[in-house]
Amino acid sequence: MNTCDKNVGADYQELDLLRQMIRIRRFEEKCAELYTKAKIRGFLHLYIGEEAVSVGLGAALRPEDAVIATYREHGHALVRGISMNSIMAEMYGKTEGCSRGRGGSMHLFDAATNFYGGSAIVAGGIPMAVGLALAAKMQQRNQIIVCLFGEGAVAEGVFHESMNLAALWQVPVLFVCENNLYAMGTRLERSESQTDICRKLDSYGIPSLHIDGMDVLAVRDAAQKAASEIRNDGRPRFLECQTYRFRAHSMFDAQLYRSKTEVQEWMEYDPIKELFHKLEKESKIESAKIQEISAEVDAEIAAAVDFAEAGTWEAIDDLCRDVYTTETEK
Repeated sequence: MNTCDKNVGADYQELDLLRQMIRIRRFEEKCAELYTKAKIRGFLHLYIGEEAVSVGLGAALRPEDAVIATYREHGHALVRGISMNSIMAEMYGKTEGCSRGRGGSMHLFDAATNFYGGSAIVAGGIPMAVGLALAAKMQQRNQIIVCLFGEGAVAEGVFHESMNLAALWQVPVLFVCENNLYAMGTRLERSESQTDICRKLDSYGIPSLHIDGMDVLAVRDAAQKAASEIRNDGRPRFLECQTYRFRAHSMFDAQLYRSKTEVQEWMEYDPIKELFHKLEKESKIESAKIQEISAEVDAEIAAAVDFAEAGTWEAIDDLCRDVYTTETEK
């Protein structure tokens, strides 16, 4: 491959990263709209503003790798390859959803793409990831287990127990902390005496790196390097991605803990705009291309909404299916 070919490949990947971020952003915006119309119920945690983390990370993973996410996992599910139709149907609570309508927004799951679900329990996915990584090591599978969590999870005891075991057992897990500064409504410095999260990993001997989580290219490069190292030595790595959610913690959040000025300041670092401006400056994209991508994404979202609307509710007779089994039914 000559230099020209390499540049073409790089340009294409950057354009695809932009498309994926736009796809997540538009999907989340549609979910917010549907929530206000009571089409989506329960809890809804939007990923708007944090798209660079999921998209950059996705560029470093292989189909055989596994992902465990948090309750803010729509973006990760889309990047991982779960169809938008099945995700939207899950939001609606329809049986065509990826969790048969039983999980909703916070519990997306898809075995085919090795997406082991979102978890509503803060830090709940961390020990699961270590267990999956241990299994991969014992079965000699060339597989990386990726575990995502917010900085609020670092305050949980299970975080430290899991880091200790991951280091002790030397398992192939990539821990990714999406540090958006607020654990629900609690700012990091009000819950952690040591706010430099990467320093906590020093005591466990796990290599760590703090990166700009609003820069999709920085996330991609760091994730690719970490993934390559894990595949080579089978040992855990840790990435802290400094990011920010532009919307409230959930649709029920009044956001009284942060100022509008702060939000506006962070929105100046919108990862979608940042990448677009970079590509535009380098003459790799024009506004017409953005309009084309947006039109394609809007059509996909409209089809997903139609799919969910036409979906079926679970039969009342199946209410206890997979939940409760009597002795005579075994």
